[in-house]
Amino acid sequence: MLELLLYLPPVCAMELFLFWTFFGLGLFIQAIYLLFVFSRLAFYSHPGHKPKQNAPQEGVTITIAAHNEAPRLRKLIPILFEQNYSNYEVLIIDDRSTDGTHELLQELMASYPKLRTVTITYTPDHVTSKKYALTLGIKVTRNDIILLTDADCVPASPDWVELMTEAVRNQQKTFSIGFSGYQQQKGFLNSWIQFETLLTAFYYLSFGLWKAPFMAVGRNLCYRRSFFMEVKAFKGIWHLEGGDDDLFVNRYATGKNTEIVIDPAANTISEPKTTYKSYLTQKKRHLHAGKYYRDKDKRKIGLYTLSHALFWLAGIALLIYLGLNQDLEQFFVVFGIILSRTLLLSLLFYLGGKKVQGTSPSRLTWLHDILYLGYFWILGLVSHQSKTIKWK
Repeated sequence: MLELLLYLPPVCAMELFLFWTFFGLGLFIQAIYLLFVFSRLAFYSHPGHKPKQNAPQEGVTITIAAHNEAPRLRKLIPILFEQNYSNYEVLIIDDRSTDGTHELLQELMASYPKLRTVTITYTPDHVTSKKYALTLGIKVTRNDIILLTDADCVPASPDWVELMTEAVRNQQKTFSIGFSGYQQQKGFLNSWIQFETLLTAFYYLSFGLWKAPFMAVGRNLCYRRSFFMEVKAFKGIWHLEGGDDDLFVNRYATGKNTEIVIDPAANTISEPKTTYKSYLTQKKRHLHAGKYYRDKDKRKIGLYTLSHALFWLAGIALLIYLGLNQDLEQFFVVFGIILSRTLLLSLLFYLGGKKVQGTSPSRLTWLHDILYLGYFWILGLVSHQSKTIKWK
């Protein structure tokens, strides 16, 4: 490499030096994430907590905030009452619905005695609707353990409540963080959704296993009502749309009070978006909350995405430069490094996908990984600057 630099014109030598520097820096940081962070999830082995023998089952409240979700609730509520856990109720927070949700819930409560509802008729101007609805609902729950999901989600198994609440019930944990995937369907959009969801899981589940939790998804999250009320969970973020899950966890979850639940039977499965417009609207809301994370937690995602950009942009620039100059020896060195990193990422995604959701990820992981370069930086910038984020 040094000999090549000596025979090139000064400008070209400097450009090549910068390409190698950025490529090497990106590769170094990527290797740390893949080998030491993401591998924690890919090679995770469950310790196998044993349930307490003959211990009474503490009460659990499955809590769902719903706005105009009547068709989904009609399908979901019977499924929720198929759980193997004996001591739980289901609380539906009817947030200003106009689609017959109230009448549907009254009808279903006659068939399901443990189904309860809270009706929200308005939202004050100074707060956002979902946080307001959740707060009023959680205040009136009969049980101290809250298990959150959404109306468009279904439990992956009848053991969902048992598995997601075990650490809070028996290990004195405050938070229990689970995975929520999306239904697998045909088409490139769904393939992308599967990739992006699993990559996000690699972030928060891997760091959680490293005793440094920093986010969760409200589609599968458990915590204690008493803690929620004690810390006034949404204090200071009432005005932010979104963040009722990840910002709450970001503020208060620690390595000592949080358990990561990795078991396909403990998952929830959501309906995926089927149009690019609806998907981008959803992701813009999710990414918008990220700018309010603690600085150290922003760096957890930021370092990966920055090194990802350096690796690919400098790597592609090197391939083009070396190819045009017919330096095949260094060309194949760079190509080999890129190929090796891609194969390692694909292996981790395969193993992590099996661990987390029990299924293999798309074979297009390599392509999605390249496209993620534009997706994160463009949509992330738009989300960061946006002032029109809405729930429903």
